[in-house]
Amino acid sequence: MHNNIFNNYPPNDRSNLIPLLQDVQEIYGYLPEESLSDVAEFLGMSLSGVYGVATFYNQFRLKPLGKNVIRVCRGTACHVKNSANILQSLETELNILAGETSRDKLFTLETVACIGACSIAPVISINDEYYGRLTTKEIPKIIKKYRNEAKQLESA
Repeated sequence: MHNNIFNNYPPNDRSNLIPLLQDVQEIYGYLPEESLSDVAEFLGMSLSGVYGVATFYNQFRLKPLGKNVIRVCRGTACHVKNSANILQSLETELNILAGETSRDKLFTLETVACIGACSIAPVISINDEYYGRLTTKEIPKIIKKYRNEAKQLESA
């Protein structure tokens, strides 16, 4: 692991656990198991103690995200406009459930409490792009766009 992360912290000081985990995730995009072991050893903690904190806070990820992160809004406005159907359509199209990443590592599907775009409900975001007033019919076309972009990058 990047040992220089540890240069910013005194050893055996458990009060630095969360900032250390944030630094690790900043580098890798998630918390690799090997890194959790290194953090536990550096702080003089058990691996299960570090793992317990990492799994308690939803800001931490134990698996890498897909290239495209799809966030489905489940807020009140989106819920009323059937965002559950949008989520189900995405799960079917991607063959994964919310919280999972596709086998090809191209998509991660997440639900969020509110995206903050209530006026265009139901809404999803893919990376930094927003799709509002969605219908389930549009989902395959949207996903195909991102699959095609990935294929173009592979062949370039």
